Amino acid sequence: MSTRWQYNVVEIKPTMLGTFKQEAVQEVLARQGQLGWELVTIVAPGPMMALIAIFKRRD
Repeated sequence: MSTRWQYNVVEIKPTMLGTFKQEAVQEVLARQGQLGWELVTIVAPGPMMALIAIFKRRD
């Protein structure tokens, strides 16, 4: 039987200066981890844009 996965996409918004606070990123990662989500990747689409964090967990 194959493993089935659920996926969760979370946006991490930049500050007004276009940077990311380390504490804010850690908070998102820790919160999702507590809910059973495993980080797959973080995508940075471009300057002044939100980071896209993609998580997975077994269905």
